[in-house]
Amino acid sequence: MFKYVEFIKSIYDLKELPPPEFPEIAFLGRSNVGKSSLINAILNRKNIARVSSTPGFTKAINFFRIDHQFYLVDLPGYGFAKAPIELQKKWKYLIEGYLTAIRDFRLLILIFDIRRTPDELDISLINFVKHTKKTFCIVLNKIDTLSKNEINKQLKNYIEIFRLKPDFPIFLTSCKEKEGIEPLRKFILSKVKLH
Repeated sequence: MFKYVEFIKSIYDLKELPPPEFPEIAFLGRSNVGKSSLINAILNRKNIARVSSTPGFTKAINFFRIDHQFYLVDLPGYGFAKAPIELQKKWKYLIEGYLTAIRDFRLLILIFDIRRTPDELDISLINFVKHTKKTFCIVLNKIDTLSKNEINKQLKNYIEIFRLKPDFPIFLTSCKEKEGIEPLRKFILSKVKLH
């Protein structure tokens, strides 16, 4: 379990990125997928990442230093249709700029709400991430809202739509029920080589 979690800074401009002195684990998902809740569950903290009932709350890239050994990076939630166009452009600039910067990326964690079928925005995100050649995994969150049959059906949908190999790392999680959190935490630790 992580002992030390320190908020470093919020980035609103790519010029403000901290030096890439630590390995980085980045969390990315569209608004309202439960990204903040997932980060809090992984870190076993209540409110490190701010949870909001308003989608699109994360407007900056937030850096947290974990156990003085790696950065956990919380990227803005994307795809919130009610956000002003200028803000949507800012998110795109921040997310794509960060993901193409020279950093010590170890893992990108792409979070989706398992109840939703992936749309064009989700597919374009996956294609962009594949294009960057960075290591990534997928988290299908909010599994407590579906039956086992529905979960299996949606899991197959995601694999087919995203054209993933059978052995691709996909984690099924529920922050509410604390399901799937420990395997994801171990996977993160394996990527930053902390055991």
